[in-house]
Amino acid sequence: MAVALTQSQELADQATAHLVQKYSPSGARIGWMMIASIFIEAWDLYSISFLLVFLTAQFHPPALLLGLASAGTQAGAIVGSLCGGWLMDRVGRRLMFLGTMVMFIVFALAQAFAPNMESLAIIRLLLGIPLGADIAVGYTYIMESMPAGKREAMGNRWQAMFAIGEVAAIIVITAMFAAGIMPELLWRIALGLGAVPAILLLLLRFGLPETAIWLIQKGRFREAKRVTREQYGDDLDMLPDNDVQMPTGRFTDFFRDIWSDPIKRRASLFAWIASWAQALEFSTFAFYLPVLFVLLGVSGILMSNLLTLAIYCVAIVSGLVGPQIVHRIGQRNLSIYGFGIVLISLLVAGAAIAANILWLVPVAAAAMLWGHYWDAENVMTIPSMVALPRYRGVASGFSYIHTKLPQFLGIFLFPAFFNAIGPANATFFTAIFPLVGLLAAIVILPEVYGFIEVRRTTPAAAPAGAVSVSASQAA
Repeated sequence: MAVALTQSQELADQATAHLVQKYSPSGARIGWMMIASIFIEAWDLYSISFLLVFLTAQFHPPALLLGLASAGTQAGAIVGSLCGGWLMDRVGRRLMFLGTMVMFIVFALAQAFAPNMESLAIIRLLLGIPLGADIAVGYTYIMESMPAGKREAMGNRWQAMFAIGEVAAIIVITAMFAAGIMPELLWRIALGLGAVPAILLLLLRFGLPETAIWLIQKGRFREAKRVTREQYGDDLDMLPDNDVQMPTGRFTDFFRDIWSDPIKRRASLFAWIASWAQALEFSTFAFYLPVLFVLLGVSGILMSNLLTLAIYCVAIVSGLVGPQIVHRIGQRNLSIYGFGIVLISLLVAGAAIAANILWLVPVAAAAMLWGHYWDAENVMTIPSMVALPRYRGVASGFSYIHTKLPQFLGIFLFPAFFNAIGPANATFFTAIFPLVGLLAAIVILPEVYGFIEVRRTTPAAAPAGAVSVSASQAA
């Protein structure tokens, strides 16, 4: 029985390695659909940063409660990332993908009817659960629906979608403010609007198939053959025509597999460290740019929003350029360049604030976001890519925790920290985070662009231009 199970697992791994090298137009469509879902989180995360002024004026909350309402979705996403990733490896990618959208729609609409700041903070905590799970599911779909080389570029596009979500939030909120909508109503409309793209995406997802790789790893070979025949015109002849009962890996097996391979170990360790670095550099300085501009006297609310809009238009360009050049410079250099730019920009911004050279602050902020959208691009792509398919949901979810936990801490605690030591010192302190990320990219990260997981016993040829890495090759 054990021998038959081992043989079935080896056949499943052969089929998985085979599919990672195949291209299907539907795979690209699925990839874009996954990236589009990030717009929803971007809208919710960024819109709240422009609504803090209105919430403060209406409810007069203490700094910690204001920070909790701002960062609530990040805390909920920690739970959603881990639990969603674990569930996804057991019940399937498609079921989780549909379920997360339904949950988000309910809680997004509930925000608009919150009677006070305490209720809003609780709702946003719950809202974060489907957001965290959805990102984990999305990255798993990308890694299992697109071939090596293309899945890296698609995964890296999440930052461009974040920037687009930021710009959309700025435009809509600024337009409502300029139109004279009462602040007490404006913030409710803005938060509730997040349900609109979620509804559209839910309708698009109904026809989404389960990933063939998950079906293979679960031993559902007949269904996997049908899906691959429709998507790739491939019958997966290496697999038998009957289903096989396959064991579900334990959570500890994921860590054991990652730690047994030096390439996967270094890549994952870097991604976790870089996730903390990029999340903290953003959630401290960049997230509070609208508030920072007002407090520094750079401009009023309307002009501050327009200035932030211009800065995030620069970020969109950065988010689009990064995935286009990653095949030339690699994931390692992308991280090095990104963290290096952020480090220099924050030092310049801190000096400009200290010297009261206010025109230089927006310039430094724009440069900072250019670098940030590079150093943040691959922190989810890399760990999701190097994980075995049977642990990929857990890998994506666990990695997203390392983004959401520091974002929660940064957004929650930074207002009080900012008030305690002042904007210039707070900006200088923030420069520690890109420095850590830069050192991690230089010292820890191997080049993993084009990575293909290959079993020791069943090596497969990598496509042209890709880097094929296996446990035996890495040792």
